[in-house]
Amino acid sequence: MSWINGGAIGTLTEVHNWTNRPVWPQYPDIPKDTPPVPNGFDWDLWLGPEAQRPYHPNYTHMVFRGWYDFGGGSMADMGHYSLWTVFNALKLTSPVTVEPNLSHVCGMKDPVPYQIANNFSFPMASSVRFKYPANGSRPPIDLVWYDGGMRPPIPTELLNDNKELPAEGMMFVGDKGKILAGFNVQDPKLISGSKMEESKASTDNRNQVQRTTDALSLFVDACKTGKQYPGSFPEAEYLTEAINLYAVALRSGKLLKYDATARSITNVPEANKYLSREYRTGWDLATI
Repeated sequence: MSWINGGAIGTLTEVHNWTNRPVWPQYPDIPKDTPPVPNGFDWDLWLGPEAQRPYHPNYTHMVFRGWYDFGGGSMADMGHYSLWTVFNALKLTSPVTVEPNLSHVCGMKDPVPYQIANNFSFPMASSVRFKYPANGSRPPIDLVWYDGGMRPPIPTELLNDNKELPAEGMMFVGDKGKILAGFNVQDPKLISGSKMEESKASTDNRNQVQRTTDALSLFVDACKTGKQYPGSFPEAEYLTEAINLYAVALRSGKLLKYDATARSITNVPEANKYLSREYRTGWDLATI
C-alpha cells in the first residue's frame, strides 16, 4: 500500500481481481435422476435448512459451490483470500451499486435456439462491479471481480511490451499509473508510463505449508486464550456482504442499488428475497 498511499499511481480509482475459477462443473440443469443415498450419508442433515430435494452427487463434494442454495460461487471460494487485505487496507464498507455481467447457456428445440432460464446455479463466467463510496480521505472506488476466465482489458503499458495479463491476478488503477500484482496481492509491480518497477518491500518467502501451519497456530491460540483470531467474523463482515451481493446480482441479472443501513435493494424490490433464507420445517431458528 506504500505506493498507493505515496501517490505513485495518483488517485486510486479501480481495483480489479480475477481468478480462473470455477474449476468445478456449474450445472445448467437440475438433476433429474435419483440415485440412492450412499450408506452412512445423512442427506437430511447435509441439506440443513434448505428446501427438500432428492439426493444427487452433483450437489455434494466440491461442486456444492456452484449452486445458489448451497454455495457462494467463485468469489466465495477465492475472494475471501485475495480481497481480505484490500478491504482492510482501503477500509471498504458497503457498496452502493452492484453491476453484474454473466454468461448464459443456450439449448436448441425444433431447431430454434433458446436461452436456458437458470435461477439455481452460478454462471460459468462473470464479472461483477461494486461501487464503493468515499471513506474519510479515500475517494470512491470501483472494485471489479472476474471469474470463469474473464479478465480486465490488458493495460496499454503491457500491450506495448507484447505482454498479457496472467490467468489470475490483481490490478490497482490510478489516474497516473497502475500496480499489477498476483492474485493475493503478492509480487506487485508498478506500471507508470514506460516505467515498470518491482516492489522493494519484503516478500513472504514461506511456502504454503508454513503459512498454513502459522495460521493454524494462531487459531489454536485464539481457542485456548479467548484472544480474537485475525480471521474473525467481525473482520470479514463487509467482504462477506460483498460476496453475498455478488450472488444476488448474478441471480437477479440486474444492476442493484443497495441501502446498507436498511440492508435492502432499493431499485429491484424482488431481489430482496435473496437477502434472506426460507428455513425448512424443523430447521428454523426458533425450533433449533
